[in-house]
Amino acid sequence: MGHVALRELTKTFEKDGNEIVAVSDLGIEIEDGEFLVLVGPSGCGKSTTLRCIAGLERTTDGEIWIGDGEVTDEKPKNRDIAMVFQNYALYPHMTARENMSFGLKMTTNLSSGEIDERVDDAAEMMGIEELLEKTPGELSGGQQQRVALGRAIVRDPAVFLMDEPLSNLDAKLRASMRTELQDLQQKLDVTTVYVTHDQTEAMTMGDRIAILNAGELCQIGSPLECYHYPDSRFVASFIGSPSMNFIDGKIEHADEGATIRTSAFEYALGEETVDRITDPVTDVVLGIRPEDIRVATGADDGIRADVSVTEPVGERTYVYLDIGDVSCTASIPGDSTYEPGETIEIVIPEDRIHLFDRDTDEAILNRIGAIGRDEPSVPNV
Repeated sequence: MGHVALRELTKTFEKDGNEIVAVSDLGIEIEDGEFLVLVGPSGCGKSTTLRCIAGLERTTDGEIWIGDGEVTDEKPKNRDIAMVFQNYALYPHMTARENMSFGLKMTTNLSSGEIDERVDDAAEMMGIEELLEKTPGELSGGQQQRVALGRAIVRDPAVFLMDEPLSNLDAKLRASMRTELQDLQQKLDVTTVYVTHDQTEAMTMGDRIAILNAGELCQIGSPLECYHYPDSRFVASFIGSPSMNFIDGKIEHADEGATIRTSAFEYALGEETVDRITDPVTDVVLGIRPEDIRVATGADDGIRADVSVTEPVGERTYVYLDIGDVSCTASIPGDSTYEPGETIEIVIPEDRIHLFDRDTDEAILNRIGAIGRDEPSVPNV
């Protein structure tokens, strides 16, 4: 069984007499066969968490369970895991076959014939049969990565641990390897914990993603849930490219309704939207995804904005706008063209806005009408 449980996991380091908290009170349950992605900025604790699961780092506090047993103090070889590293970690003087079989020879009682059979099966699965007698120096980066994956597969572990395994590949190969890894994990049905700082990898690969910042878990959920219904401004800013737009404002209530007043414009809120706000704060941050901003038509009451920069990327064009002293980004259809210095009017649909408490950064309102949550109108706060 590949169920993994992290219970109040904490890891600290000592540096120059000071205690550095790398992971703080982390609790995650990973189901058998699940593909979980740990994602966050550099230094957030994701690789440290993975190394604690692997047994390469001793935990400061908390428990780690794999299957039905606690492995917090077990040696790595006793945890039934296989790890794929960022730098492949292949022995340069060994052939691909020798690299893939080395761990089995050192840690199992399998015969040479059984080991060869496992290596051949893994090589066929990875499409590297013709590379088995070559050394790493004769292989491309993508081929080396497949050998490293094959070395993990032959172990037949309960859990795969992957630490940014695609970061050394070029963009095109990285995209194709994402698909291969997903297909491989589905075929093997092995619990996988995958670390990346690349949000595209997180959004496209994971059954669930766990977003970390400064050693703490900010949110865990399906990729779409975290994208459309972020629990905090940090999650909203980290997931999505271009990032969500944020505009400081103040909610003012009156008999006829409520208005968010910003330094650049006023934004009227309908009664239903006001009723959905979970916390009666006044100092807020208005959030809107770039793809949810649209250019006004003649029938719209739009917000005047000046075009500062445009970035055509094919299907979409990113338009950077100045609304008074507020800057924001809109993602519009690629066949629309605007020139720097041009003035346009934009619409921010009310059912697409997010609101965050300016003091705590917690979400007090999330958009409605998206996929990924049974009850989309109320955020998890």
